[in-house]
Amino acid sequence: MRFDIEDKEEREEKRRREDKRRANLILIFFVVIGAIVLLITVLIVRSISQRNQTPAPTSTPPTTITPSAPPIEQKKLTVFDEDSSERPIAVMIDNAIGDAKHAGLQDSYLNYEILVEGGITRIMSIYKDKDVSLIGPIRSSRHYFLDYALESDAIYVHYGWSPYAEQDEKAMNINSVNGLTDPDPFRRDTNAVAPHNVFTKMVYIKNFLGSTNYSQYSNNWQLLNYSVDPITLEETGYTPKVANRITIPYSANETRTYNYDANNQYYMRVTNGKAQIDRRSNEQLHYKNIIIERVDYEVIDGEGRLNLNTTGTGTGYIITNGAFLPIRWSKSSRTAKTTYTYENGNEVQVNDGNTFIQIVPTNCNITIE
Repeated sequence: MRFDIEDKEEREEKRRREDKRRANLILIFFVVIGAIVLLITVLIVRSISQRNQTPAPTSTPPTTITPSAPPIEQKKLTVFDEDSSERPIAVMIDNAIGDAKHAGLQDSYLNYEILVEGGITRIMSIYKDKDVSLIGPIRSSRHYFLDYALESDAIYVHYGWSPYAEQDEKAMNINSVNGLTDPDPFRRDTNAVAPHNVFTKMVYIKNFLGSTNYSQYSNNWQLLNYSVDPITLEETGYTPKVANRITIPYSANETRTYNYDANNQYYMRVTNGKAQIDRRSNEQLHYKNIIIERVDYEVIDGEGRLNLNTTGTGTGYIITNGAFLPIRWSKSSRTAKTTYTYENGNEVQVNDGNTFIQIVPTNCNITIE
């Protein structure tokens, strides 16, 4: 029994101790919670206090931004894309055209007209950066035209050739397209009489060139010194003369005339007394600049074929905007570029626009009025 009484007492004591320990734990718990709450409160108050005590930022005067001037747009020539390295293409054009009108002569940026046998003339038109839909009628090569194609580093397109042209093209390794041996780029107009009925398109030529090893790019093609801003011949320091009408008698049967259109500031082209009309547009051909170059000619065979002294020096005229001045030309070799200068040696500048270079005999009786 004693044991039982003693066990009960021990249980009571143990309960009292457990109650006391539990009470102490509860007290400690609340003390710890209170301390944590107090600490958090202190930290919050300190943070707020520090924020309130941060000095206000110093007032900085607003930055004045001056608007920059808009970039000045650089002027570009319109006659061709001067940033393009596309190689020019020179095409021989029939000028005794029978019943076939010219096509594409308004799209060429540079043209040459030169005598061939029989007192007739032939044209070489040079194209660049244009997808011309019709060009022609196309005729055969003469060897002295090569000299002017080479100075523009042009690919030379023709249909047939004289014996001298054939010889020179092969000897000089000319990049050429000849309809006699390369007929693919050419088409015949069945409504016109041969041989005045061969035509082409720029896309035909370029497609064909893709099958050759000819480079279609050049960094040495530009011949004339173009001005992007309009120029007058008075700016040269010389006193130009009026040029409202230019008459160039190549032979008894061939005369070229240019009439100045003051409203449009270009020259209307007339051949043998008739307005020269484009086959597609039915508009009269017109050109901004005319260069006349006097060159010595000579007959070299029984067929009346000619040779030109394209190298050396000579005289001529620059005609633009209703006025003209005398000039000098020089060409050091057949492949060199012709340079055109005023009498003081300064290079001739030409206005932005297409140009016709008339290569005439030195004894040609030109009238400018």
